Amino acid sequence: MNNLEKQILDSVSLDEPWGLVESFATFKREHPTDVNRGMDEIVSRLHRHGVEVTVHEPSLYLSLPGQARVEAEGKTFRAKPPAYSVDASNGVTGELVYVGAYHNAMITDMFEQKVDTTQELADRVRGKIVISEGFASPGLVSQFEEIGAIGVIGINPGVDIHWGICTSIWGTPDLDDLPRKPKIAAAAVNKDDGAALVAIAEKGGSVTLFTEMEEGWFTSKLPEVFIKGTEEPEKYVFLHGHLDSWDVGVGDNATGDASMLEIARVLWENRGSLKRSVRICWWPGHSTGRYAGSTWFSDNFALDLEQNAVSQVNCDSPGCRWATEFINLCRMSETEDFLAEVIGEVTGKTMEGERPHRAGDYSFNNIGISSYLMLSSTMPDVQREEKGYYTVGGCGGNIAWHTENDTLEIADRDILLRDIKVYLLAVLRNANAEILPFDWRATAKEFAQTVAEYQAKAGDRFDLSASKEAVDALASTLDSFYAGIKSGKIDRATANTVIQDLARILVPINFTRVNRFSHDPALTIPPLPSIAAAADLDGFDENTLGFAKTQLVRGQNRLISALRQAQRHIELLAS
Repeated sequence: MNNLEKQILDSVSLDEPWGLVESFATFKREHPTDVNRGMDEIVSRLHRHGVEVTVHEPSLYLSLPGQARVEAEGKTFRAKPPAYSVDASNGVTGELVYVGAYHNAMITDMFEQKVDTTQELADRVRGKIVISEGFASPGLVSQFEEIGAIGVIGINPGVDIHWGICTSIWGTPDLDDLPRKPKIAAAAVNKDDGAALVAIAEKGGSVTLFTEMEEGWFTSKLPEVFIKGTEEPEKYVFLHGHLDSWDVGVGDNATGDASMLEIARVLWENRGSLKRSVRICWWPGHSTGRYAGSTWFSDNFALDLEQNAVSQVNCDSPGCRWATEFINLCRMSETEDFLAEVIGEVTGKTMEGERPHRAGDYSFNNIGISSYLMLSSTMPDVQREEKGYYTVGGCGGNIAWHTENDTLEIADRDILLRDIKVYLLAVLRNANAEILPFDWRATAKEFAQTVAEYQAKAGDRFDLSASKEAVDALASTLDSFYAGIKSGKIDRATANTVIQDLARILVPINFTRVNRFSHDPALTIPPLPSIAAAADLDGFDENTLGFAKTQLVRGQNRLISALRQAQRHIELLAS
């Protein structure tokens, strides 16, 4: 850590961030009115330190859950509806059918509970209300809606019921998205009530499901701070996180809002020391609009982001109690070494990175921006097991996530201070790096491993050797490119242009299926998705196998074209 970095990190204080956490712990931030109150407080606190703020006011399509319950056999069972459930204020009555599933232990697919949707199952659930293990999320709800269920009840894995969202549509729907908007009522119950309802289902009993929902267009405030750099002011590191929450949402995400507030204050005071700019945004519509705020920004500033964003950094759930480790940490492969070094220098901890999930506010993959962080520090697996905790999607692993228990006690002052410094150094060093600190050789290595794994699973049913050759050719060109940077043969400006431009090509091919200015569904996307069907050929009968191979031919064409484009771009600019 150089002297400037140390000086700037030493200036971090908990006065403003902890004050914001304590304030946010006193009011809910679900309805846009309350979210706007929180946005106003962010702006007011920034203004006190002389920080200039632009406040956008997008119109976002949101779904606001109210009350829910399940009635059966004269009893009332407490429930919570997810955002984007349909309103069933008058109740939906039907025979209850239990379809067994399991709670995924990995955060990667915890929202995608799957069952084999056979014709037999479709006949069993059509016109009925289904109850199954899992969060009331897209993976659980959509599959049963598709085969004719009139309602879905998710059994959460513990004593609490977690709020969530059941649409797979990313952000405000466009006309192409609307057919995927959920059309049935959904709710979640806790484990014990779920067991009682399963017993009713096994007797062939009926239930009535009630969900109260408010849905429509809401004007939402969205503060933006743009801290100009001194050498490349048009280029920027993009730091962002959501302000709306479920209930008071201290660990998810008042601590993240506070972290960005302090980073904005510190970097504004030290703006003369920034080479590139830093852009910071607080999002509305994360919980009730499936990342509607960040998606609005991605849509409306898409061409600027494409031209100028050198990276995007998501700040969600830092500073939570017991969150001592940096495991399950999202990062794209090209950012791995950079981020690991930052975390090691600030905390002395080793980072365990993983592929970013199709979640959080990663609304910029289709544009193609190198990305790191989403969820922040977390508690060790051993400690989670000792406490009997199951996997959740935030709060440092605390199961208060998305419940009314996510209160002030979830935050930890010391861990928050440490995590603010991690984010601050990651943003500062990225902004001031002479050469953008992203190594595309690591991404090429990831691609090679992915192609090899897919080929092993496909066997002799499909040949991916052309993809392997294209990856190998790109890897060789990248070796020459980085050698040229090290020797000084490739100048700084050219190197940074190539490194940024490679993101526009290689991120979409690794993380998206649809075009660059649309948004993929909020469902898991496998590595190199255009050829991912190669891993699933065992599941196709002889007739369907031909369709899968056709898809693979087209997908391999897309992949190879992108890899060749990346290679040509390097050779053209760096020659």
